[in-house]
Amino acid sequence: SKNEEDESDDDDSGTDHFNTEKSGTQLQRLERNAGGNSCLPDTFQTSHLLFYERFKAYQDYMLGDCKPSEVKAFTADYLEKVVEPCDWLALWSTVVFDVLVEVHDVDLKDLKACVRLVLPLQHDTKGCELTEEDIKSLLEATQHKVPLQELQVVYEESGDFDQTALALEHLRFFYKHIWRQWDEEDEDDDFDYFVRYVEPRLRLYYDILEDRVPAGLVAEYQSLLENSSQCFQQFSMLRSVLSTDSDSELDNVSMVEGLKLYDQLEIFKRKLHIIENPLLRYVLGYKGNSTQQCVQSRGPRATGVKVVHVVTASCSTSQLQSLLNTRLLPLCSSGDTEIQFHSDPVLAVDSCYQGDVVIVLPGTYTVSSSIFIPDSITIEGFGFPDDVVIEKKNKGDSFVETTGADVRLSNIKFIQHDAIEGILCVRQGTLTMENCVLQCETTGVIVRSSACLNMNMCDLYGSKGAGLEIYPGSVCSLVSNGIHHCKDGILIKDFADELDVMPSITMENNVIHNNEGYGVILVKSSTSEQHRVPPDTNEGNQQQQGVSDLLSTPATTTLTSSSSAAVQHGSTENNNGTDGDVASTSGKKWQFSRQLSRNKETSCSRAVQDLMDHQIFVSIQGNQFRRNGMGDFGNFFY
Repeated sequence: SKNEEDESDDDDSGTDHFNTEKSGTQLQRLERNAGGNSCLPDTFQTSHLLFYERFKAYQDYMLGDCKPSEVKAFTADYLEKVVEPCDWLALWSTVVFDVLVEVHDVDLKDLKACVRLVLPLQHDTKGCELTEEDIKSLLEATQHKVPLQELQVVYEESGDFDQTALALEHLRFFYKHIWRQWDEEDEDDDFDYFVRYVEPRLRLYYDILEDRVPAGLVAEYQSLLENSSQCFQQFSMLRSVLSTDSDSELDNVSMVEGLKLYDQLEIFKRKLHIIENPLLRYVLGYKGNSTQQCVQSRGPRATGVKVVHVVTASCSTSQLQSLLNTRLLPLCSSGDTEIQFHSDPVLAVDSCYQGDVVIVLPGTYTVSSSIFIPDSITIEGFGFPDDVVIEKKNKGDSFVETTGADVRLSNIKFIQHDAIEGILCVRQGTLTMENCVLQCETTGVIVRSSACLNMNMCDLYGSKGAGLEIYPGSVCSLVSNGIHHCKDGILIKDFADELDVMPSITMENNVIHNNEGYGVILVKSSTSEQHRVPPDTNEGNQQQQGVSDLLSTPATTTLTSSSSAAVQHGSTENNNGTDGDVASTSGKKWQFSRQLSRNKETSCSRAVQDLMDHQIFVSIQGNQFRRNGMGDFGNFFY
């Protein structure tokens, strides 16, 4: 019928594995002889598939709703439908060599192919010398069976082998980037493997590929994967040699060591999951790599001279006269001060030593690199913030990063594009920021542990994450600021690790409004204190949905309003099931408690009272909370 034809036209050719009606290949050619040194034939280009193509293949064709223990069986069934059983050419590609072989049978149960060499021998080696006899001996040792993942289908224009090439690509990608050796180890095997593991890991892969994850977090993730793999290998080896009915002292010692490895593996798995899940990555965040290389402080100049750096592309005589009278003469009253002129604010900051001053004249300055401030300097705009604009275009972990003991920013508007780790990151030391405008596109201001932020009369908006993220052990003074039109206004991370110290926060006369989520959200461990809500059921609140609905777990979801308490008992159900029953793996439950303003007239006073209940707030007065989508204040318990 015509409707069926239309639906077929809309289907994606890259993942329509069972359509055999098409004539000619739909895939591109990967040229092997581009450099002129290879004698091997071209193969199909399949490594540049888009996210939705892989997503569709794994969800609709390969894995469906299988359990971890069923992954291999589902995969074999998928391959049986799409992989040609025999008579096709492929490159057997390893880290040592590439060699042309012919596939004459496939063993889908073991995910292997039976191959024979194509003669005369066609091969490329990588840093070693191999003869025809060497490769034949290797094939005999493996009974002429090689893993399907190591085969690259030779290119052919007929289209007959498109689905075979795509299937091997999905298999190869799955076992390289998605599957973990310990995935089958969960005691509770009754969950959807695609929902819990495949989708979040696939999304993280593409987030990393598209530079949406801080480089430090990527390095931490790779390190965790490596440590987890080593820990699992040690645990598996120890488990394999243990005798179940032995009471020997050696076995008892091995059992204790095995339990330690198991506990360590569970810790690694929980940390990996926090990074892999986009919601948990946001609310629990990234503490930063303690070994991360920071720009070294220069300290004061050896000569004792201080410099005033003037940044301008051009200026009028009246501007220069005004600058001279109001700023330069007072700053240069002593004889040990010089004046330097720059056209680029990044170059000006890079030229600074301790005690220098940077004055940015009106104009829009487009920069392509991050601004690192390792020394105690002052950067000020000469005019109103909307007239002094610094805009970052290129991608990077952060836009402005400070580590100086006493850094001061004032009267500047910062416009951020694609800064992954924040428009401004206070990594160490103290930053005092006054009368600045922070226009975010991705993430907002981040205050790391042991850092201090004094933010006065600033306007912060547009963050797709929290406008302000405050980490344990930091000190923040927020006075007369506007934080609005972000995902959440302020996200406070009060972790319960032994080494974590509660942040210390002062909030006075701030206006926190029109944020998509909460005005203020506090993230903390459910083990750090008893979480209680009066047992009163209110049907009106049971219809409210938000972040807690995105985090579908078997834990109890507790909803409370500002004017009255309501408890929704039982397990939260979620149709898309994103993230599944993660907490069962680590033995902890995730809880989400949110407080919503049903009565607009009492929202501010109630939110302030909620905030004052927490010891992390030193002073709270004169703040206003308006039109925050999910409420003025919320707790996220994990």
